[in-house]
Amino acid sequence: MKNIVIFGAPGAGKGTQSDKMIEKYGFGHISTGDVLRNEIKNGTELGKTAKGFIDQGQLIPDDLMVNILASVYDSFGTDHEGVIFDGFPRTIPQAEALKKMLSERGHQIAAMIELYVPEDELMKRLLLRGQLSGRSDDNEETIKKRLDVYHHQTQPLIKWYDGEGIHYHVEGLGTVDDIFSRICEVIDRI
Repeated sequence: MKNIVIFGAPGAGKGTQSDKMIEKYGFGHISTGDVLRNEIKNGTELGKTAKGFIDQGQLIPDDLMVNILASVYDSFGTDHEGVIFDGFPRTIPQAEALKKMLSERGHQIAAMIELYVPEDELMKRLLLRGQLSGRSDDNEETIKKRLDVYHHQTQPLIKWYDGEGIHYHVEGLGTVDDIFSRICEVIDRI
């Protein structure tokens, strides 16, 4: 079982690369963004609460996210190829909570794969994504807030996962297939 955290700034390509990993390796996938967007779309209480945070470019409270993720993770059963965590953890306390939640199930994270993309490229990608998808959180003001949150709250996870010995830096520029082949090199050796 290879549980993987796919990591990077908003717009780094986590969703695109996760889809390719699912296809090749048969991993399950938990995208916190997708889970939350579905809750918002369905008008659930969680969705309404989450929307308030997301609209302000803020992170969802940890205890809420860990409970949601534990439920989704358990839905894959006990015998799976592994799960990709996409968009979580975003802070060190979340990483610690994820490690604890998995440990309680006798599981662990095998790798944290960091997709690195320079900020000017991230801005271009996110603005384009907003135009193509109509995602309301992909506008310049919210993107700047999300990148600021990433740099101050999320980026410290790189050092934390380095300390765990499972951080892998992958250049996130180039074609989708070039980037994917770099990711496969990591997955195939863990």
